[in-house]
Amino acid sequence: MDLVLSTEAVPDREKLDYWRDAIGRALVPMAVVPRGGRPLGGRITGGRLGHLRVCSVEADAQRISRTAAHIDSPSEAFVAVHIQVAGTATLLQDGRHAAVGAGELVVYDTARPYTLDFPEPFASRVVHLPRRSLGVPDEHIRGITATPVSATEGLGAILTPFLATLVGSAHSYPPAVAGRLAVSVVDLFGTLVAERSRFGCADSAREHLVLRIRDHIDRHLEDQELAPESVAAAHHISVRYLHRLFEEEGITVARLIQRRRLQECARELARGGSTAPAVAAVGQRWGFVNPAHFSRVFRGAYGHSPREWRRLRTAGVLRDEESGGTPPAAVRRPNATEGDRTRAA
Repeated sequence: MDLVLSTEAVPDREKLDYWRDAIGRALVPMAVVPRGGRPLGGRITGGRLGHLRVCSVEADAQRISRTAAHIDSPSEAFVAVHIQVAGTATLLQDGRHAAVGAGELVVYDTARPYTLDFPEPFASRVVHLPRRSLGVPDEHIRGITATPVSATEGLGAILTPFLATLVGSAHSYPPAVAGRLAVSVVDLFGTLVAERSRFGCADSAREHLVLRIRDHIDRHLEDQELAPESVAAAHHISVRYLHRLFEEEGITVARLIQRRRLQECARELARGGSTAPAVAAVGQRWGFVNPAHFSRVFRGAYGHSPREWRRLRTAGVLRDEESGGTPPAAVRRPNATEGDRTRAA
């Protein structure tokens, strides 16, 4: 952990203000109300696990609340996984309240108001998952907030001890290992949401994430480094999970990248004219750095070399629908896996 905040050396009259600031730094800005007649004491250790924020909290009885005023302040939205290590807590959010004891887990969304009430001294561990990295629709997040998750059955039996251990040892992992562990946490959390939610959550969450990935691919087609590895990293998921997402799509990620690049090449070549760019320049613009490779894969998809295809299209031999739609050959080979672990171009 690279952040340690403690009230131990703070004068009693300043403890509450110090603790409120500590909570805001380690977690998110919140209001703090002590419970009991003595000055509030506590200790927070926090840090990072890959792209996740983690912290351990030990403190006296208190009530902390995140209100609309706090949410108006500019800060990144997180979904928090809270593991109660000692003592009890009650979470209120989305019109529900959940009472949890030691070893239990609850989820809350920092983008909406919530309250955590600790009636006695407590210890907890918290993992903040950036909302943008989850690929889970808002309604499915709302379906799991303020709902106790048992540590003795289902995904809770796996996730609770796993997260508790990770938070306590986050500082000991090298960056590469921490990054992979963070991806695993996101995957497990998505599975937990699917398990706990109703009305086909798993299918909807998968479709939502696949749409995000397809949009990412379309926006980065010109990037020569675009590949399954970079796509997975951009969405904070593993390459293995990425391939699993596309098993139902009828095409691998590498093949999808190649097909979309070929479509853009075909559209650009179809324009022809005296100012049209050279065939090699078109291929390079859309990620095909090797002209011979570009010519080979284009011929495999469209039945003609890029140069022949441009000449036939300009002469009106090819129909408009053949000028940049889905390459017929690419459709006939949806299960090809060649290149999935190498660059798609």
